[in-house]
Amino acid sequence: MKRHINKVAVIGSGIMGSGIACHFANIGVEVLLLDIVPRELNDKEKASGLTLQDKVVRNRIVNDSLAAALKSKPSPIYHKKFADRITTGNLEDDISKVANVDWIIEVVVERLDIKKQVFENLDKHRTPGTLITSNTSGIPIRFMSEGRSDDFQKHFCGTHFFNPARYLKLFEIIPGPKTSPEVLEFLNGYGEQYLGKTSVVAKDTPAFIGNRIGIFSIQSLFHAVKEMGMTVEEVDKLTGPVIGRPKSATFRTVDVVGLDTLVHVANGISENCKDDERHELFQLPDFIKTMMDNKWLGSKTGQGFYKKVKGDDGKSEILTLDLDTMDYRSKKSAKFATLELTKTIDKVIDRFPVLVNGKDKAGEFYRKSFGALFAYVTHRIPEITDELYKIDDAMKAGFGWEHGPFQIWDAIGLDKGLEFIKAEGLEAAPWVSEMKESGINSFYTVKEGNTYFYDIPKKAMEKVPGQDAFIILDNIRKTKEVFKNSGVVIEDLGDGILNCEFQSKMNTIGGDVLAGLNKAVDLAEKDFAGLVVGNQAANFSVGANIGMIFMMAVEQEYDELNMAIKMFQDTMMRMRYSSIPTVSAPHGMCLGGGCELSLHADKVVAAAETYIGLVEFGVGVIPGGGGSKEMALRASDTFRKNDVELNVLQEYFLTIGMAKVSTSAYEAFDLGILQKGKDVVVVNKDRQIATAKAHAKLMADAGYTKPVKRKDVKVLGKQALGMFLVGTDSMEAGHYISEHDKKIADKLAYVMAGGDLSEATLVSEQYLLDLEREAFLSLCTEKKTLERIQHMLKTGKPLRN
Repeated sequence: MKRHINKVAVIGSGIMGSGIACHFANIGVEVLLLDIVPRELNDKEKASGLTLQDKVVRNRIVNDSLAAALKSKPSPIYHKKFADRITTGNLEDDISKVANVDWIIEVVVERLDIKKQVFENLDKHRTPGTLITSNTSGIPIRFMSEGRSDDFQKHFCGTHFFNPARYLKLFEIIPGPKTSPEVLEFLNGYGEQYLGKTSVVAKDTPAFIGNRIGIFSIQSLFHAVKEMGMTVEEVDKLTGPVIGRPKSATFRTVDVVGLDTLVHVANGISENCKDDERHELFQLPDFIKTMMDNKWLGSKTGQGFYKKVKGDDGKSEILTLDLDTMDYRSKKSAKFATLELTKTIDKVIDRFPVLVNGKDKAGEFYRKSFGALFAYVTHRIPEITDELYKIDDAMKAGFGWEHGPFQIWDAIGLDKGLEFIKAEGLEAAPWVSEMKESGINSFYTVKEGNTYFYDIPKKAMEKVPGQDAFIILDNIRKTKEVFKNSGVVIEDLGDGILNCEFQSKMNTIGGDVLAGLNKAVDLAEKDFAGLVVGNQAANFSVGANIGMIFMMAVEQEYDELNMAIKMFQDTMMRMRYSSIPTVSAPHGMCLGGGCELSLHADKVVAAAETYIGLVEFGVGVIPGGGGSKEMALRASDTFRKNDVELNVLQEYFLTIGMAKVSTSAYEAFDLGILQKGKDVVVVNKDRQIATAKAHAKLMADAGYTKPVKRKDVKVLGKQALGMFLVGTDSMEAGHYISEHDKKIADKLAYVMAGGDLSEATLVSEQYLLDLEREAFLSLCTEKKTLERIQHMLKTGKPLRN
């Protein structure tokens, strides 16, 4: 039987429950969110003369929880309108409505007795065949379904989302004793394809996979930090982005999650995993016990490992907990010679061999921590899973690690990892020696574009399942490379479609990338059917290479700068006016020039988590790669549907002038950056390149014809220009913008109005591009612009004058 999930019920509206409800709403599913009825009135309800029987009171808990979630940052919802897909209610008046849903997800408090009461009640109302799952983070699944009907147990299992549900990709599926294989198969596929998750089927063991390894890793560091006499700052420096972990690293992450949450899971593992060979590490160090006693739980209590205070001068300062004195002190800088050696190594995976060979405290730290981690994960197989790749998947998707333990071990080398294990007085599980003796010296290998892992029972390399829907560029780059320069790699995706992958730092767009894009179009027009521009780095592109622009402007090489900007514009126009379909696949940050590229592609296949916008105002210029022209063109196309042309143009003007950046791909439609009916959004970023390729092929197969260059862009001339200039004068007079901000805005106004034409006129794209380039160049002569660019290069943040 083919299942369809059209409506879900989420039971429990706390942070996790509301987050899960929002994510189902994100993907277009109707949600029924239920919680308990209040037992007493609050002061506001009393003052309003309400009673416990009033609906607004009975639904207060669920409504307040959902409202708080929708106001939280980062937002759990892709677009505020999507919240309309969520209906709220309570577990007394509305529980019968679960009969009409396809999936019930329980997210109540982590107490077995309460969960069992909830399930008993739900079992009376659910329709046979309805999926019913628990989002528990550690209570054994087998205990929760005891005493329930056979149909309930057949359709029951654990589905553990990680918080926040929108952003963390791990989706652990934990079968109960009687869970149907069909249910597991369905949830595994649904999680990946529809929810955009990394689905991992785990065994019913304490903390499952992600938290078992993640909490071990943190607890191991808690003990090591005292043993090695390290500070909080030092550990966070060593366990953050340098090794592909989140910026919050270790201690800041604990503050955000809550120390009590971590301790709860650690205690659960300690109590229920007595045979764990590293059982002692799950005992809490004294400094953690002190913090728990003092209620220093992190952000929720205002202090944890870090504490934000205001000085006498009113300025805020972040203090750090000294783990020896247990007093807060000013933050100390953490510097290590070993880390300096990795500054020129862009790929995180290539840093590990350098880091573990460090001669300082950092090198010692990495050898100790990796040695302990490598040993631990080997012993968790087959306890928590039979396949080693699931451990890596769980850590990457649930904890934001760029690489899992076995991938890191491969980067360091099997023998080197075994040395670190031995140095810690530990042993790897016997299967590692068996693997080595059989002549296999790595946990993974790549063959014909597919990843294979070492299958322990079979003692052989097996293909990681589920790859058919993905194109993994790391796997095909070497064998499918068609062209390469210092800025791009062009790969053959098959079926006549090329991919142009940026390889510059932060995927900035400079001369080498532009040359690569032109080469990609040349190759596709000659021998292929279509072109995708996509990559699988953290961000699609942070924009043009402003360092190059700064140097040319400082040296007053304006002819060269003019040529560079014209090359950028011409390349963007080639994306639009080539004889093959072009598809942009943005994700993460897609700013400035990266956004301009997407504006000019025939189609955009955006990841849901795409933060896209024209942000050039922040460095004192206007979009100069066709972005200003394009917004004027799109406004013109909208004029036909809207009589108030000036208002329409103003909206597009403000998108640039306020440097608006979408907080999701769906918001980009509101900004006019993505276009309804043309551009598409994919929730699972792993599917993005394959989906982009499919769209390029579809357009090619349909008989793609090179578009005719536009000469019918309606500009409003002096009518619009006058309106904009009055507006910027008022903004400056009211001290909302600086003199330089006004100058930038006036230049943009001139471009988008089409100059000071006496009346509305139809012009060509090239006419607008010439205005745009002239305006961009004139701003590059401004001292304030150069100051802004220099500030951005130094700090990575825009400067407002």
